[in-house]
Amino acid sequence: MILFITVSWKKSSKLHLSIPIEKPIQKLDSNNHKPIVLAVERLDLYFDSLVGKRVAIVGNQTSLIGKTHLVDTLISLGIKIQKVFAPEHGFRGVADNGEHVWNDRDPKTGVDIISLYGHNRKPTREQMSDVDIVLFDIQDVGVRFYTYISTLHYVMEACAESNIPLIVLDRPNPNAHYVDGPVRDEFHRSFIGMHPVPIVYGMTIGEYADMINNECWLGDSIGCNLYVVPCKNYTHDSKYVLPVPPSPNLRSDFAISLYPSLCIFEGTTVSIGRGTDSPFEVFGHPLFPESDYKFTPVSGFGSKKPVNENKLCYGYDLKTLGMQEVNKLNIDWIIQAKKLLGDSITFIDQPIFFDRLAGTSKFRMQLINNIPEEEIRKSWEDDLLDFKAIRKKYLIYK
Repeated sequence: MILFITVSWKKSSKLHLSIPIEKPIQKLDSNNHKPIVLAVERLDLYFDSLVGKRVAIVGNQTSLIGKTHLVDTLISLGIKIQKVFAPEHGFRGVADNGEHVWNDRDPKTGVDIISLYGHNRKPTREQMSDVDIVLFDIQDVGVRFYTYISTLHYVMEACAESNIPLIVLDRPNPNAHYVDGPVRDEFHRSFIGMHPVPIVYGMTIGEYADMINNECWLGDSIGCNLYVVPCKNYTHDSKYVLPVPPSPNLRSDFAISLYPSLCIFEGTTVSIGRGTDSPFEVFGHPLFPESDYKFTPVSGFGSKKPVNENKLCYGYDLKTLGMQEVNKLNIDWIIQAKKLLGDSITFIDQPIFFDRLAGTSKFRMQLINNIPEEEIRKSWEDDLLDFKAIRKKYLIYK
């Protein structure tokens, strides 16, 4: 049986994560091809803690054990699923980015689905009043403005306030092999930037949960009774193919790898392929120079009102670059786009949103003032070093 360690919390004290496994997993030898075992598959490490409890699951379409949803698996094993909390894009992962998601009921199981991207983004005390334990299992992509870590924050806060334990079932981060980008400053805190971390932070969602807890980032410096179930045979350099898209417009591993670099365009008039068959694999604009590659965004699944809807865009198909692996945040693309479009007013059309994505207003001003890429990157260095020192304390995997 898994035991939760109860701690008495004081503002100056530290909470320590309990991980019931061997020493932190070391990097596998290049000849060692043991399959990654997801935390959700390690039922022996968390199942007993659910027996006889009223369980809430924070999940979506990615919460699978093999091809079976975690909700179905646990119900078949006699666990009482009281409700499901769903993040942005909804329980089934079909809502647009930013789209209001309504509460629902699963027609198959009859379980209530409570949206955390609708009337409230944090579970209310009333919603937590009939819950004994919470299980969090969502596939993340390791990028600050991908809102599943913001949902994690609010779930941790709600659990702490109601003295309910939280189990995080860890999953690989497809962008865990590097850390890059500007660190968010306090002025630009928002739901797409809850914490002072860089755009790409190089941690799994389990490691990240521990950092939130022990860096006292929860409201009123409270602490969550947190338990992380780790993956097995995984390192930050492991290759992991996501079995299902984590959100409607991240439809390929290539798109997921480019997402940190291209999503910053969302505060501009440049299309990153929403409304096409290749979202987050291309970018273009009606005013770019005419080229062989062109596309026209149209309304459809995952993009009801795409940027430059029904307008012919000229641009770049990044699939043609032959990129094997992305190891840094690419800002050359947005610098080039700025040069092509000239006037910043026609380029950055949502300055506040752009700054929240970047985590700082400095990056926008650097683009406007045509600061060279090397100088922009140098301006991140000190903050990145400080963050890496914090990050190191919470790494489960090497």
